[in-house]
Amino acid sequence: MGHLALYRKYRPSSFDDVYGQDHVTSVLKRESEEGRLSHAYLFCGPRGTGKTTCAKILAKAVNCEFPVKGEPCGKCSSCLAIDSETATDVVEMDAASNTGVDYIRDIKDEVTYTPALLKKRVYIIDEVHMLSSGAFNALLKTLEEPPAHVMFILATTEQHKLPATVVSRCQRFEFRRIPIDIISARLSDIASKEKIDLDPDAAQIIAKQASGGMRDAINLMELCAGGGSKIDPGRVRDALGISGIDLSADVARSVKYSDAAGLFSAIDYVVSSSGDLSVFFGELIGFWRDMTVMRFSADDSSYLELTDTEKKIVKESSTLFTPEELLYHCGLLENAIMEMTRQPQIKRFVAEITLLKMSDKKLESSSDSLLARLAGLEDQIKLLKAGAAVPLETEKVPETVDHYDGPEVQEHEPSHDETEKTSSLTEEYSEESVSSEIGDPGEFISKIAESNASVGMILQKAVLKIEDNKKLIITVADGFSSSMLKRNDVMPLIKQSAVISGLFESPPEVEILLDEKSGDQIDVFSDFIDN
Repeated sequence: MGHLALYRKYRPSSFDDVYGQDHVTSVLKRESEEGRLSHAYLFCGPRGTGKTTCAKILAKAVNCEFPVKGEPCGKCSSCLAIDSETATDVVEMDAASNTGVDYIRDIKDEVTYTPALLKKRVYIIDEVHMLSSGAFNALLKTLEEPPAHVMFILATTEQHKLPATVVSRCQRFEFRRIPIDIISARLSDIASKEKIDLDPDAAQIIAKQASGGMRDAINLMELCAGGGSKIDPGRVRDALGISGIDLSADVARSVKYSDAAGLFSAIDYVVSSSGDLSVFFGELIGFWRDMTVMRFSADDSSYLELTDTEKKIVKESSTLFTPEELLYHCGLLENAIMEMTRQPQIKRFVAEITLLKMSDKKLESSSDSLLARLAGLEDQIKLLKAGAAVPLETEKVPETVDHYDGPEVQEHEPSHDETEKTSSLTEEYSEESVSSEIGDPGEFISKIAESNASVGMILQKAVLKIEDNKKLIITVADGFSSSMLKRNDVMPLIKQSAVISGLFESPPEVEILLDEKSGDQIDVFSDFIDN
């Protein structure tokens, strides 16, 4: 016997075996048990969710010789004939291939005859929305009042294309997309039986890519298992041509910090690895959608189907943008997908220009862009009012998640003046000015930040020096920061934290200096804040 596809091998043979459609199978099972079956059913829903499978199970249930609580026994001659597709009284047709009125007229002629072997003649018409108008008209009268020995089961993925006259003559059931956790559990069960080494995270990725369809998920798992080795997340991404959430998070950070080199590097990685930019932008839209949900919803658990690791990555990335920026970006991504569909020959150009517009709102003059820019200014003013230092846009991209296994994202190289102005605290300390017994300067800043977060942020940007283990010199870049540190309630905090953190043995003398090279970058807001 030749190889049988896994989705066919593990197709449910009873209502209890159907996953994720309890609201449908429980009703069908009860109707079958009580003998209150309808003459026509309409199964609607996305592909791969069990419509045709439930139709075949129902056909077995109404014809089973020894049914068990509404379920087919699976052992009688009727069940075996239907399973082996040799039962002439169960007719399965594909409306996509038989759209004409002549085929429906043949059915009308057949229904007048009693079944040859089974109790009922069952017609399963898949993708029924593909029938022509003439075919629907020919079917209407038979569908409304068929003989007692005939049952129709219609299945469709596009119910809106069906005439209302057809829908009204059927008992309708809506098949839902199957949740990711249910699909993942089913994949793990099949993998165990088939001796396939399936990583749980890989099962989650496959389930998510299946978009709620169990058949598609099983097919994707079989595809990933083709090489014979363990199915891990990396193998799934390679087999399915997806980039993964890490790359989306890297793009989000590059957009936030206007890292054009990082954006070009990400696009080049997708192209060089034979990925489809349309698929990649589909992933970006999903990532931005998840970030938007996290920003607008207090309880995102019912909306986002993410693993704990993915949820952490999305949450960290969502804090980089204002809600207005996220909505603006979503619009740009949507337009890019549409443009790639219309002009696939310039996908790379569209992708690069779109990401550049996302990273620099000044490149776009739309109302959404202006709204995003205003929202950013409002956030900066709030920080200034709270006494916090506003970070420069050229600030180095923070490492929040692991990078993807592609080319390194190039980071901003500061100029000589920027290096002088924002040189790190560890570089300012030398062995001549600080003894080995002095505590960690980072701990000193942390102690202050625990009591006053705004002062802690200012000190992170400042340059600190120690003279003779008795004097602490703090050099800041603007007059606003200088005035904040000189406040009567802040200076004692600095001296106390210097001793607690081990930076000094006794409260030091503190001197606040203003870096003459930087000028006063924030004084222009002073009047506004004071008012």
